[in-house]
Amino acid sequence: MSVDIWPPIAPDHLKAAVETSQKRELDWLVQDLRETLTNLKHGLEGCYALLAPIDPGSTLVLSTPRNEIVKGHITRVGTRIVKGTIHLRLRTLPQQTLTINPDHPIHLAPLVTLHTLLTHSLDLLTMTLSFTYPTESEPSNPTPASDSASSSKPQSSSPQLSSAAFLSSQLRLLSQSISESIAILKGPPLVTAADPSWTTRSIASSHFDPPLAAAAASNHSLGATPIPPISFHLSIQESSIVLWLRSLEAAGAPVGFGTKLAFAIGTARRLEHDEADRVFGFCCAREGHTGPGGSPGSMMPSSSSSNGSSSATRSGTTQTAAGTGPTGQPEVDVYVREKVRVESADPSLLSLAAKLTALGHTLGLARRNLAAVMGEELED
Repeated sequence: MSVDIWPPIAPDHLKAAVETSQKRELDWLVQDLRETLTNLKHGLEGCYALLAPIDPGSTLVLSTPRNEIVKGHITRVGTRIVKGTIHLRLRTLPQQTLTINPDHPIHLAPLVTLHTLLTHSLDLLTMTLSFTYPTESEPSNPTPASDSASSSKPQSSSPQLSSAAFLSSQLRLLSQSISESIAILKGPPLVTAADPSWTTRSIASSHFDPPLAAAAASNHSLGATPIPPISFHLSIQESSIVLWLRSLEAAGAPVGFGTKLAFAIGTARRLEHDEADRVFGFCCAREGHTGPGGSPGSMMPSSSSSNGSSSATRSGTTQTAAGTGPTGQPEVDVYVREKVRVESADPSLLSLAAKLTALGHTLGLARRNLAAVMGEELED
């Protein structure tokens, strides 16, 4: 069974009619996407508000389950940790209390990047709406970001093919920005291998009141740079704030005869964890050389490397000079005596991740529909 068109249409007229029909369908879809993009903008504004620095912020509990090794709380306002008190009862250090200095808050590097991405997404969507759907009251001059498409900007409220191509490219950029935002909130995958990023991203001692005490004075006699006795490292994992605490010990520190004897006869032993018996190159963060979070946040640590020793594995950052880290800070070889992980779910970040995921699905559907009508392959 076949279908014929009556009255018959010449092939040339049929081709022109198909092109006209496709153009009408494209114009209708672009106009229909206006409501979708407006809703996306309102959704992004809601996400932006969840990360806005509005007092009193979110107070999060940081406590280890079933014990009191770590017990305390922190307050997050926007992308900063503005205050907090944490009581520590580590087995390798004396009992102590860490208090965050309100005059020197901690900037969380992942949230700073997320705030930048959300700002970029809102600006991109605002510019896309103003260009694709101009009104009579708006000026005809495009924004600097749309100079490349200024020659094809429509002069009426009916969008043309150039507007559809521009809209497709802008939605691709918006999709990438939202995907990166979701990836930041999801965080790196939990792997069994130790993550050496704490060697350069630990919070500087100056963020605490009083500042963390330096290492034992015996380090000076060895010509080493004194190090804090503890590494305080914050990260984002599954929309939760994760605190890593590590008790540090200089690798070159002398060991007393009594300690050696205790290790030899078995009356004392090092705590077992995945970073035990490994030597890390720890860059001591100091004022003037720190990035977001009180550490060189712009530097990414390299993968672990071996120094050929049979008893310890050397791990740390890429060195630019002997004994220095990537920012020129002195690097000290340390052991991790004790390691504790504390996770605190942040309701605002959980809501933010859910909203961004829903917006990503809506945007993906709009991109697939537009690509199908334009006859293009969807690029992720």
